[in-house]
Amino acid sequence: MTGFRACAGLAVLAVAAVLPAGGLDAQQQDFSSVEIGTLRVTDNIYMLVGAGGNVTVQIGNDGVLIVDTQFAPLSDRIAAAIAELSDLPIRYIVNTHHHGDHIGGNENLRAGGATVIGGNMPGPVPYVGAGAQVIAHENVLLRLSATTGEQAVPSTLWPTNTFFNDEKRLYFNGEGVRIVHQPRAHTDGDVIVFFRRSDVIAVGDVFSTTNYPVIDLGAGGSYRGVIDALNSIVDLIIPVYGQDGGTLVVPGHGRLSGLGDVLDYREMVLVIHDRLTSMIDEGMTLEQVKAAGPTRDYDPVYGSTEGFWTTERFVEAAYASLSGQAGDEQ
Repeated sequence: MTGFRACAGLAVLAVAAVLPAGGLDAQQQDFSSVEIGTLRVTDNIYMLVGAGGNVTVQIGNDGVLIVDTQFAPLSDRIAAAIAELSDLPIRYIVNTHHHGDHIGGNENLRAGGATVIGGNMPGPVPYVGAGAQVIAHENVLLRLSATTGEQAVPSTLWPTNTFFNDEKRLYFNGEGVRIVHQPRAHTDGDVIVFFRRSDVIAVGDVFSTTNYPVIDLGAGGSYRGVIDALNSIVDLIIPVYGQDGGTLVVPGHGRLSGLGDVLDYREMVLVIHDRLTSMIDEGMTLEQVKAAGPTRDYDPVYGSTEGFWTTERFVEAAYASLSGQAGDEQ
């Protein structure tokens, strides 16, 4: 596979609407016409686009590692796209957070994988029949298992390997893989996944090219946490020249990006932050803030009047977060 396969009826670098927090119910969505587009990012990293969050695929002699799994009805098509890239099993699945458009295919894709048994054994490395490992921050497990009070989802969708500190590290397919927690950003369980040798970062929903930040207040998200996460991404990126080339970024939704794209997005988030903070300091109510239109010059790029995450919902969440109404530390 050396390039991008255009799919009839599918805007290949567009994205389906984001589901509500934790939503796994895909029954009302028609996936029959969705095809999986494959974009080669580097020699061993690919980006799969279909419906839901982008899927990042790392291939190599050790097997396959994927970041996020979209929706369960698309699992066969995702598996077929991965099979065109590698005939080795999926060994690891990393979930960037707990939302249904990123974990819906966990059970199906995990079942088709295989976990390596460690130890010094002669001959080929054997497998166990438990499927691929599903790695996520501990807060993802807490939310999917309803420990935090949300509605539980089937345990077959839960991560099988969690961590609770700042970072988990793997060495897989000849490179270090850093899985770095981003506290209280889009949710409280967000991670970004940095493939060090490939110089690619899969960032989940802390960065998107298609919409304003989705701040899931009920799942521990916060406006300032989004800013911190964007700063973390910028700190990891090294461009070839100015803002061009170098480290590539796979967003949660939208097109493959680089430093310039992330900087533009961070600037938008910072400008709106400053406007909202000033309005809040002046004692403006939410309705007054909405009427003032703090996002108006960015709406043509990131705004929406329909779907799950409208401009109005973004302003409401941002206001609640920055005013302290959501129980944030601000």
